[in-house]
Amino acid sequence: MTALSPPIRRESAKGVAFLVAGVAVFSMQDLILKLLSGEYPLHQAMVLRSLTAIPFLLALVHYEAGLKSLFTPGTLAMIRRGVIMFLAYTCYYIALPALPMATTVALYFSAPLFITMLSVLMLGEHVGPRRWLALVAGFVGVVIMVRPTGAVFEWAALLPVFSGFAYALSMISARRLGTTESAAALAFWGNAVFLAAALVLSAILGTGSYGTEVHPSLAFLLRGWAMPTAFDLMLMMSCGVIAAVGLTLLTQAYRIAEASVVTPFEYTGMIWSVIYGWVFWRQWPDLTAWGGISIIIGAGLYVLWRENAANSQPG
Repeated sequence: MTALSPPIRRESAKGVAFLVAGVAVFSMQDLILKLLSGEYPLHQAMVLRSLTAIPFLLALVHYEAGLKSLFTPGTLAMIRRGVIMFLAYTCYYIALPALPMATTVALYFSAPLFITMLSVLMLGEHVGPRRWLALVAGFVGVVIMVRPTGAVFEWAALLPVFSGFAYALSMISARRLGTTESAAALAFWGNAVFLAAALVLSAILGTGSYGTEVHPSLAFLLRGWAMPTAFDLMLMMSCGVIAAVGLTLLTQAYRIAEASVVTPFEYTGMIWSVIYGWVFWRQWPDLTAWGGISIIIGAGLYVLWRENAANSQPG
């Protein structure tokens, strides 16, 4: 065999399409949460978002595999994956108020590098030496963007990097569960964990007793609930629809295609972050940031190219 067989090519193409669509959908949620981060706490937005998502996700579960698919031998594993997803997205979201949107997204894009690395350790996928070098280069790009020794170092820049690692773990978990669990069930339990965790945080932080922090990231996490305007309430609830659709699209992408094939297309989110950052906040990456972004994206694209080349060889 000298090339990927048609069924494999079709599955890879479908996986890429699902992932690109999911990234575009989630980019809208990033924009909304950054817009709301100056007035409301993250846990309030997450409660309203998760409650709104429940009926949509239940409908998706019923359509895809039936409600019985929510309760299988893999249910506990799906819940564990939801906990990892919660950690990933919480770290990502609380970084948004403190960093330019493009910087947050670019640092989060260490996730595809982590996914490729973990696909070897946890899934047994093969990654050659050239791709390992590309991964090292990608992490150099991350260091450039974090600027650990620079005058403009911001500790919140570490949050999206940790988020990328946790997200990678969750997506590898989705790949392992993909043969037995539906994408909608994975998304439902992820949302259920989000709701439960956000309710716990709201019970602890909702009165505002800890909301005296000046740092924008800590303020977004710790401030108390506030009565939203009708428009802001609509924005928070719209995140529920975005979450339901986005989670399902991303999970489906990693279920049907090789992780190392689809992950470089996570970088399409960079386009949206630069556009939104400029339109809403007049933020444009400086030369150092563009250098880091270019290295991270270049490393990911090289990994994709090497993966396709390896799959095209005989055997």
